[in-house]
Amino acid sequence: MTSTPDGAFPWALPEYPSPALRVLAERTRRFVEEELVPHEVQAERNHGHLPQEIVDRVKRAAIDAKLNGGRHARAHGGQEWTAQQYVAVHEQLGRNTNGIWWWIPDGYNVLRSGTPGQIEKYLLPSLRGEASLSYAVTEAEAGSDPSGIATTAVRDGEGWLLNGEKWFVTSGDVAVAHIVVATTVEGVTLFIVPADAPGVSTVDDPPFTHSFPHGHPAIRFENVRLGADAVLGPIGGGGKLQNSWFTEERLGIAVHCVAAMNRLLEEAVAWATGRVQGGVRIYDHQGVSFPLADSAADAAAARLLVWDVAWHIDEGADPKIVHAKASLAKLFASEAANRCADRVLQVFGGRGYIRDYAAERFFREVRVDRIWEGTSEIQRVIVARSLERRGVTAVIG
Repeated sequence: MTSTPDGAFPWALPEYPSPALRVLAERTRRFVEEELVPHEVQAERNHGHLPQEIVDRVKRAAIDAKLNGGRHARAHGGQEWTAQQYVAVHEQLGRNTNGIWWWIPDGYNVLRSGTPGQIEKYLLPSLRGEASLSYAVTEAEAGSDPSGIATTAVRDGEGWLLNGEKWFVTSGDVAVAHIVVATTVEGVTLFIVPADAPGVSTVDDPPFTHSFPHGHPAIRFENVRLGADAVLGPIGGGGKLQNSWFTEERLGIAVHCVAAMNRLLEEAVAWATGRVQGGVRIYDHQGVSFPLADSAADAAAARLLVWDVAWHIDEGADPKIVHAKASLAKLFASEAANRCADRVLQVFGGRGYIRDYAAERFFREVRVDRIWEGTSEIQRVIVARSLERRGVTAVIG
């Protein structure tokens, strides 16, 4: 079941700063339409899961389209995208519901700070699609406040002894290893912990609102003995790596929200202009078209914020300014996407409440964008502090 007539709209790409970015976006759009969108309903009806042969096909197609390992070095099997290239690609990937794009081989940006051995063992297989890692940050009493992290790593001879419990560990159910944020005497430190290490256990794997390929289990680390080679990056330097990760993740969430709004609006306009009730198109009723116009304004503004962040990154702007701008973009885009999804679902009426329709799926999926990688409330705190410390013009200019 589809929500709009086949061929309702041709492939319409927005404007890009350069022809090369447009070519990259077009290649990604083709991948999304041919390799991801056709499997959305099947994924939804199977709680996010797809047959292994489809997963393997998605991985191969992504590698063939050079969409794997976007921000990682070519020497490691990545693409070395600029921030603007990253945005151009994810502006298309975010059109896909059910997170099928998660199967595109990639790796967390903090792995770039790994030792040659860690890169060889974990990053390279990830970029080839042979392994997945998780990032374990959140705890029962430490979510948006990283200073509350209770997971500890204490020196044990030449190695470490890790204890703690992490919640909402995205991809923790399929990961070969977990990147764990822990406190040490020297400060916050990242560790790479093999998923099968003695003392590592899954204590809960709850279902969530969206139907994505990977789960978000709770994982306990109980007297896990690690070698000195388990430390990722500098000892006590995890805070800086975390900020870099948060900035990229928040930019990614913001651009995916822009993409979601784009698809939602395309489908809503196609549906409303073709749906006749009482002898007139429902689009001709202001109660239908005006909310869509409001969401179009939201989407356009959010897109400008996202590209502004990417431009500042590529220009080598102050990381603290970039951090504030990424929070601003995530805050606005995630809130706007939720408004848009609600409005579009209403336009579809009863059909909008059926999971076979993208409007219903996005209605559930974009809700978490106001929560993960820092809630909207935390983004407001970051933006407000930045206005005071960096200046109004630096944040919004």
